Amino acid sequence: MKKKAFKAALPYTIPICIGFLFLGMSYGFLMRSKGFSFVYPMLMSLFIFAGSMEFVTVNLLLSTFNPLYAFFLTLMVNARHLFYGISMLDKYKNTGWKKLYLIYGMCDESFTINCTVTPPPDVDKGWFMFFVTMLNQIYWVTGSTLGALLGYVIHFDTTGIEFVMTALFVVMFINQWEESNEHKSALTGLGCSLLCLLIFGSANFILPAMALIILCFTLNRKKEKHEETI
Repeated sequence: MKKKAFKAALPYTIPICIGFLFLGMSYGFLMRSKGFSFVYPMLMSLFIFAGSMEFVTVNLLLSTFNPLYAFFLTLMVNARHLFYGISMLDKYKNTGWKKLYLIYGMCDESFTINCTVTPPPDVDKGWFMFFVTMLNQIYWVTGSTLGALLGYVIHFDTTGIEFVMTALFVVMFINQWEESNEHKSALTGLGCSLLCLLIFGSANFILPAMALIILCFTLNRKKEKHEETI
């Protein structure tokens, strides 16, 4: 049963493997360039397992200790997982002890596969989702650890390498803009970010911007529900 589930899950994760290895290596290089041992990115990838937040954590570790700011920043950056989790409640039913790991290890890529792919009839759904999640985490941990280890022997100017996460989100934004016919959400995000940038400055705008975006989406959702009932 496990072997069939593993074989069914593996092909769906191969494209993610390529992306995670390269992106993870850039994160490992970044951590090493800041003076951290390879143990840091390895354990952070294993226990945090949130790519965008791991990049943000680099600066948090190097700045003044502010646990409250770190908590709210993490909450805002990963707020989307609240909605992911709610949508996966039915999917994760009857998966036994695996449910705990599926909740812990859910990332954007694992969510996409587990949410959209129906495993073959002879493959256990719980084990299929488990291996999808586990394989994706292995790819990320391997990439970040390998990047940090290579940082010991390969030395080059890493100025600007932290921009890799910004570049990733820009590419994702452009891709979603091109695929969508309705750009209200994107324009809301841009507008809220620009407004908060002007008010709070570049050093402090992230938290209020994300809070404002969530507020706008919540109010818009309530408005749409109200219109549907009329």
